[in-house]
Amino acid sequence: MSLNLKNDLCVFDIESTGLDVSQDRIVEISMLKKSSTGEESSLTLRLNPEMEISKESSEIHGITQEDIKDAPTFKEAADQIADFIGSSDLAGFNSNKFDIPMLAEEFLRVGHSFDMRARKFIDVQNIFHKMEQRTLLAAYKFYCDKELINAHSAEADVIATYEVLKAQVERYEELENDMDFLAEFSTQNKFKIIDFAGRLAENEKGEPVYNFGKHKGKTIEEVDRNEPGYYGWMMNGNFPRYTKAVLKAEMEKIKAKRQENKKARLEKEEKRMESKIEALKNKFGK
Repeated sequence: MSLNLKNDLCVFDIESTGLDVSQDRIVEISMLKKSSTGEESSLTLRLNPEMEISKESSEIHGITQEDIKDAPTFKEAADQIADFIGSSDLAGFNSNKFDIPMLAEEFLRVGHSFDMRARKFIDVQNIFHKMEQRTLLAAYKFYCDKELINAHSAEADVIATYEVLKAQVERYEELENDMDFLAEFSTQNKFKIIDFAGRLAENEKGEPVYNFGKHKGKTIEEVDRNEPGYYGWMMNGNFPRYTKAVLKAEMEKIKAKRQENKKARLEKEEKRMESKIEALKNKFGK
């Protein structure tokens, strides 16, 4: 079967130097793009992360320092990656928690203007876990009846992920062949995540809230009012750049709203005083 695409869909997988989204870097990215009109294209790039690849990561994906020493850096490949993705929706396996936050972090790190918003994010792992509670290898065997050769190779993983997604939509009647539905179904949290890493979200009222730690569920405005130093702790802490950028933007909105409220109160007070003075003038005939 074919997926019902309203927009282009780019299925992608990242191999990295480690698992810390805010500190580690991409060493390989593989992308498979399916256009809404049926065309298919792919791109796989090895990247020089400009840092050491952890031994644990090399043992998993098989990429060594020697393999990427002459590869382009992310900064050098950023335009090519952004142009390939274009305005596509994004899909992957565990992509909402790892691949998408890491890709956003890389673009921010090099100052690239790639916009991660206004697109859908479909996480095949979230769909899989809600339906079967298995791994990618098991998913590939379960849905496609195939053995996954070269697991943890970005190219093999991304092809398997795409095939699993198609098989999932075909297998389950409750899964609509619609990217809006699948993006919503891929979301695990009760709040709408607004920073990819899941540190910030929107509550039922659409208010930005912290989604972790001691202030989980509290609005950013409430926390800033009661503990103003928390914002500074976040901005100076080891959090993803995208999380900090979203938090800064929300804080600027809060400050602007406070300024507007302050101005409105002052104008109201001025009018009250003018009315009071006018009343006194009328009283004393002046």
